[in-house]
Amino acid sequence: MSAQQHYLCQLTELADNSSRGFTLTTADMSVFAVRRGEQIFVYRNLCPHVQIPLEWVEHEFLTADNSLIQCANHGALFTIDTGHCIAGPCSGQSLLPINHTISNGALYAILDEPF
Repeated sequence: MSAQQHYLCQLTELADNSSRGFTLTTADMSVFAVRRGEQIFVYRNLCPHVQIPLEWVEHEFLTADNSLIQCANHGALFTIDTGHCIAGPCSGQSLLPINHTISNGALYAILDEPF
């Protein structure tokens, strides 16, 4: 298996306390990133409850107060730093974290092939 880097965005395009979704066409996968200061968290955009995307509105993955990740479909709540579900139908399960790196001010997902 070899790891492949997939460009997501420039860090300036991901504001603090915000989220943003991305489609990795070469991997046929949807992911999203959340920024907390200098920390970036990247997860696969797939609710562990019923395997559907988390958001109803593009790039909106967080609760109104930006403290948790929320599945818009069934209201499940996930911690930002671990992706662990703390409330909802998938309680105890977790989002799939995506390895990532920052290079020259840009955010990249790192995926092992096959995807």
